[in-house]
Amino acid sequence: MLFVKSDELKTGMRLAKPIYNKNGVMLYERNTRLTSHGIVSIQNFGLIGIYILEAAEPVPPMTEDDIEFERFQAMSVFSIKDILDSVSKKKEPKELYQFANKIIKSYGSLHRKINFIQNIRSKEDYVYKHSLNTAILSAMMAYKLNMEFKKQLDVVVAALLHDVGTLIIPINLRHKNKADLSEEELKKVNTYHLAAMQMFTKNKDLDIDIVKMVTDIIKQLHPDIVKDGEMPDIMPLGAEILKVAYVYDMMTAMNFEEEPHSEIVAIRHLMGDETAYNPDVVDALLSSINILQPGTCVELTNGDRALVITANNINVLEPFVLSFKDNRIHNLGDSRIAKEMQIKDIMKTMDNRHVVDNDLLAQYTGNTIHMGDKLENKSY
Repeated sequence: MLFVKSDELKTGMRLAKPIYNKNGVMLYERNTRLTSHGIVSIQNFGLIGIYILEAAEPVPPMTEDDIEFERFQAMSVFSIKDILDSVSKKKEPKELYQFANKIIKSYGSLHRKINFIQNIRSKEDYVYKHSLNTAILSAMMAYKLNMEFKKQLDVVVAALLHDVGTLIIPINLRHKNKADLSEEELKKVNTYHLAAMQMFTKNKDLDIDIVKMVTDIIKQLHPDIVKDGEMPDIMPLGAEILKVAYVYDMMTAMNFEEEPHSEIVAIRHLMGDETAYNPDVVDALLSSINILQPGTCVELTNGDRALVITANNINVLEPFVLSFKDNRIHNLGDSRIAKEMQIKDIMKTMDNRHVVDNDLLAQYTGNTIHMGDKLENKSY
């Protein structure tokens, strides 16, 4: 499965994930081959990109949980849009707590892990889908950390509200790559996040715990708006949950600036800095979603490729793998094996063909060789 930006799509490519319209109706199913008309439609939707299957790649199986998760994401965007648009306009979000309860009912009390399937995003719905996914992840982690219902509800509500500052940024600035923003534009962007933080601080309808979580996470994500001495030294557990959920979604979702990272890269980042990310919260994330399940193809640090055959519940990055090179099984949890090979990333492509260097090909000045010709000392 590959991520391809909308302006790089070609006819004949097969969809790896379905595409829904703004009303939640499926327009294109998985395995649909793109036509020129379909490409124009996708570009008109404003989609950042889509996931496609490689030429010989089979359609990956989907469980009932997977299908329900995609359906929940598609149908929930409209509810969260109404809520966040009301908040950004300083109106009462009437369905806020009902929607948070719906998320908790669906994903805040699961005894099993799920496949956290990233959704396809456009410029118009990016903030809504990001906030939704952050809330779902937060609900699952809060449950794994045995938080009482009231605190779990507060975390989910805070997750839904945390990125309102982005919604009030003018469109011309919101959709601009951060690297392309001038110093003056960056200052303008920060003023909107500051305005959002002040808006929540003055909000008397929200629980004080929710306000603290939202303002703490805004300060963490946008430190330039924080005055000396205002950065919280210790964040409440709910804010720690929200932070981990935010980073995981931001790293693995499609965005405007770079190709999305794999879940392996995201998990390694979260596990690698215990001062920035609470280890108990990261463990709660790993207890909530499937990472490196059997059947996943991976790249190893020694250059080989392998198939995960048994997951490791103690350390998800150290499963049993079957090497494609020598057909041998390796336990990556064995310290002796780990010295030789570790998981580098999920395999990005199953295509082993070599890419031709067109510049090098253009420099070729040799003569044509016909079968049966005798080779002599010539330069080809």
